[in-house]
Amino acid sequence: MEKQVEEFETKVTLLKTTRLQLLQLHKLLVDIERENYENENGRITSGQFLNLLVNDENFSWLRKFSTLIVEIDEMLDLDDGYTEQMIEKQFSQMRNLLDLANADDDFKTKYQNNLQSNSEVAGKHGELKKNFGGQIKKA
Repeated sequence: MEKQVEEFETKVTLLKTTRLQLLQLHKLLVDIERENYENENGRITSGQFLNLLVNDENFSWLRKFSTLIVEIDEMLDLDDGYTEQMIEKQFSQMRNLLDLANADDDFKTKYQNNLQSNSEVAGKHGELKKNFGGQIKKA
């Protein structure tokens, strides 16, 4: 029983660590996309950019990251706790997001472009890959 508790706590810690890494990757991607947008269209306010992130189809691929981060946060904040199966589901969703094998073309293209053109994005992707024991394939 003690070993099961320890394994559960290890998975919780790993989920929290990878969630933070996913958040950092998301922020980096958002910053890159804002810079690209402003280079083409001129400077915009934070409010205007937030509106684009939420409503513009060109930024919809980034919402996949924010949705997953929110789902993990909501699970970790449950009043009656969470199960190992719930944790595994979050890991599975994270793997599916970053693996790209089942990604839609828009997400796959934009994420791969960022992976190939930005060493910091590639590095953060690699950190997540390492935490999953190599189960996330590099695009």
